[in-house]
Amino acid sequence: MTDATECDMAVPRFEPLTTDRLRIRTVVSGDVDALHARRNDVEAAAFQAWELPYAREDAAELIETMVRLDGHPPGDGWLQLAVDDVRSGEPLGDLAVHFTFDGRCTEIGYTFASPYWGNGFATEAATALAAWLFETAGVSRVSASMHPDNAASIRVAERIGMEFEGRTKNSYWVGDENSDDVLYAMTPDSWRAWTQRGRSPVDTVELVPIDDSNLEAVEALATHRSQAHLVASVAGSFADAFVVMTDPDLRVTPWARAVVADSKIAGFVMVREPSPERPEGYLWRLLIDRMHQRRGIGTRVVDAVVAHCASMGASALTVSWAQGPGSPEPMYLGCGFVPTGEIDDGEVVARLEW
Repeated sequence: MTDATECDMAVPRFEPLTTDRLRIRTVVSGDVDALHARRNDVEAAAFQAWELPYAREDAAELIETMVRLDGHPPGDGWLQLAVDDVRSGEPLGDLAVHFTFDGRCTEIGYTFASPYWGNGFATEAATALAAWLFETAGVSRVSASMHPDNAASIRVAERIGMEFEGRTKNSYWVGDENSDDVLYAMTPDSWRAWTQRGRSPVDTVELVPIDDSNLEAVEALATHRSQAHLVASVAGSFADAFVVMTDPDLRVTPWARAVVADSKIAGFVMVREPSPERPEGYLWRLLIDRMHQRRGIGTRVVDAVVAHCASMGASALTVSWAQGPGSPEPMYLGCGFVPTGEIDDGEVVARLEW
């Protein structure tokens, strides 16, 4: 067992962090019962690195080891942190930090008791921890790995600014259970870009032609990885457009535009324009880059597409979407699209009339 005086002092001592709702601190002896209960929470333990039942003796040993560190993270080892309600002091969850390369790189994990899910606590706590790691500890990388089916943890990683880096096959074992692992990470530069991105509603949205001056920026547009199954990539959309344009039986010329929001390329849209054969417009593709989401841009694009199709004599616009976490369904319903009852290739078909 390591004494605090023997710890690698390359990492600064961890001092409590306070957010609007949370207090993040080093663990104390009195945290054993809360940790033991949380690790035996069946929902919280799903996809985690321990087997059930989790013994109280193991919780006590872990806490004792962490108490001996006295807030001094080892340069190569783990630091366990408790997360409490800042007002009531009620224990909500915990954070784990694995330091490597003499404290210069880290992997983080987060576990909250299932009754507290859905409140954004994990995102709030992990955001504060990442800020401390980059700004105070000066690390060069913060990463997280999780089971590919752990959708909630993946969304937390994305919400704090991490990007998908890869998936390793048959790489993780918990007891006799073997699974793949997905890896997310961020660097100081990517973290700063994420935290400094625009978050307020945009003032202007324009749909501009795609040409040599903006093609590279359009091709670089991407959603969060967890949304990839819901929204086709720009490259995939270009490929589909090529097939359609070269098929004499389809007779469709896609109308593709870059979405420029407050002078920055923020998205991509592709429309099948109305024609005598197909009098309704069809919103074929709409992608808003991960750095510009939740700013009302998608709704503004729909308005611009409606105006364009109306100018060509159309009185309706159709669209289809996949359902599930991260689906654009709420946005389309908010724009006035009404599901037709038709399902096309597993997607809900809806129409907006004017």
